[in-house]
Amino acid sequence: MRISFHGAAGCVTGSCHMVECGGIRLLVDCGLSQGRDDAPAADFGFDPAGVDFVLLTHAHLDHCGRLPLLAKMGFKGEVVTTAASRELARLVILDAAHLEEDAAQYRERQAARRTGVREPVEPLYSMLDALQCMDAFGRTARYGERMQLAPGVAATFLDAGHILGSAVVLLELTEGGDTRTVLFSGDLGSDGRPLIRDPAPPPPADVVVMESTYGDRLHRPLEDSVEELYAAIAATFRQGGNVFIPTFALERAQELLYFLREGVERGRISPATQVFLDSPMAISATRIYQHHPDCFDREARNLLATGTDPFRLPGLHFCRGRDESMQINRVQGGAIVMAGAGMCNGGRIVHHLKHNLWRREAGIIFVSYAAEDTLARAIIDGATEVEILGETIPVAAAIHTINGFSAHADQAELLAWHGRIQGATRTFLVHGEPAGMEQLAARLRATGTRVHLPDMHQGFELLDP
Repeated sequence: MRISFHGAAGCVTGSCHMVECGGIRLLVDCGLSQGRDDAPAADFGFDPAGVDFVLLTHAHLDHCGRLPLLAKMGFKGEVVTTAASRELARLVILDAAHLEEDAAQYRERQAARRTGVREPVEPLYSMLDALQCMDAFGRTARYGERMQLAPGVAATFLDAGHILGSAVVLLELTEGGDTRTVLFSGDLGSDGRPLIRDPAPPPPADVVVMESTYGDRLHRPLEDSVEELYAAIAATFRQGGNVFIPTFALERAQELLYFLREGVERGRISPATQVFLDSPMAISATRIYQHHPDCFDREARNLLATGTDPFRLPGLHFCRGRDESMQINRVQGGAIVMAGAGMCNGGRIVHHLKHNLWRREAGIIFVSYAAEDTLARAIIDGATEVEILGETIPVAAAIHTINGFSAHADQAELLAWHGRIQGATRTFLVHGEPAGMEQLAARLRATGTRVHLPDMHQGFELLDP
């Protein structure tokens, strides 16, 4: 009985953890790294053909983005996740495949300009690979229902409160008469959000694998962050500029629409304000959210009961096509533009920053986590100029960083969640930057649990005392 870590070990993204028990090999998540690239994406550290199951905690790219590559390299097993995560994962994976194909064609053209010879460049995976990997999605997990995956291996999915369909996963493992329970936090949500329910109470477990994204930080109260958002928008409009919000397509886009609608209703934002959701994936994700009101918290369900769409406000434009996106540049001031990607490592926000980051009247509002070595992190950390699409762009726009919108639990919430787990004697910290992990580890060790900070591809025996 063994656990090994093949992603998000010592860093924030690319979650991928393997459990071996009684001849069964399963993965919890199979994500794509973003920002820092410590290893090639195809370097799994194990044979994909030998994996029997993938348990997907949720549909963010850094948790599901290598599934097509896993299938391309021989995986023939079953992917198990919730109904909402299945829908969102299809959207995310197909979008990623499209971007991979575009990136491969770009590299092909660049090489041809240098050498005069055009040779095919293989993408990490293709749209066909993405579609084929969706065939591996099998049984649907329901919160709180125990699933027997194989003899000696059972799994229970519990609401993680992070994004639509997100889950904490409890594994019950039996081998040679010995039993261990292993609890994977996935990404834990923050309490008190208006859209998604709070995380479910954790069950007893022997071993815990826990994220640590905000292991060294506390979030600002959500109400204060919403007020800061309204103030940043108002300040930009007084300068005569447009507001640009780098936005994750899943959860953050929907939550921002919720608060912008509320801002109009409360008189904090003019109903004449033009709001552009410039992200085809965020638009589709919003539709998927509307399919799963069963995952909503009470506030959002009450709105639906009164006939109010939580995501609809006056002046809202959905921009799917590139031409529509380019037309936004003609709006001279007083508009709010939400575009992906949240870390500015790709997507339409990159083009908007190229055209507006140098404008003193513009406002850039960061409401999402920014990993090391991403464009968003460079701007947040105070860079005076950045390189965008091969050009050096000065940073003259007003930069606002609001951390209270995070869909991740902060240090206090992580400690409180862990403190409710009865019987936990070992804890593995993943999905965090080293400084945050170390701070959280020190706090956890004070409670008596053994804490490990695994390295990439490092393995541990689960039957060790």
